[in-house]
Amino acid sequence: MARSVVFKKTPRCECCRLPPRWCVCEAHRVIASPLKVDVLMHHMEAWRPSSTGHLINRVVANTGLHVYRKERPLVREEIMQPGRQLWILHPTGEALPVSEPAAGLQVLLLDGTWIQSTGMMRGVESWGRRVSLPMAGESRYWLRSQAADDRFSTIEALLFLMAALGMKEDCAQLQLQFELHVYAGLCARGKKVEAANYLFSSPVSGTLQELIPTLKPWAQPSRRDRGL
Repeated sequence: MARSVVFKKTPRCECCRLPPRWCVCEAHRVIASPLKVDVLMHHMEAWRPSSTGHLINRVVANTGLHVYRKERPLVREEIMQPGRQLWILHPTGEALPVSEPAAGLQVLLLDGTWIQSTGMMRGVESWGRRVSLPMAGESRYWLRSQAADDRFSTIEALLFLMAALGMKEDCAQLQLQFELHVYAGLCARGKKVEAANYLFSSPVSGTLQELIPTLKPWAQPSRRDRGL
């Protein structure tokens, strides 16, 4: 007789989407940026806990999150912010014009694979100015493999933009939240070596000294995680 197998989903925090053992909500800080940020997320990305689009929506104030489906046309008026110039970040855009003040800008980030982002771009390219960023180097998004030297996660694209616009404080705060997200994700996957190497070169090790020891993948589980 065939056995019945029941698959149980791993319980996750409703906010940070990590298992309770590695919840990082204690360090959650909202960034009140003058830049209006919207994330256009491919529906295949929406269910992934590792998504940095979800992270942006959590930590950057007044972020708009819009799920993209090809069969559901987007409504421009539901996304566009009156009185702001819209930039759509994409590698095929024009060079970044750095003279614009952040308070007058709205940036639309395309969150998905490169193939998915190309499809989404076709649906919104007439809405605003397609802009590319001078991005190069090693991605800090160790939860997924970097496809090429000029390809980065959605949140890293936003970090490059903030840096280019001179938003140093906002950029530093967002970098901290991003790297905490990655470190906790590595811990939750049991990647001991990768987590230790990541932490060694991350600002979170010095900034979040009380929280970090509780996240280590080799630390003893709490009473809550043992079901006590």
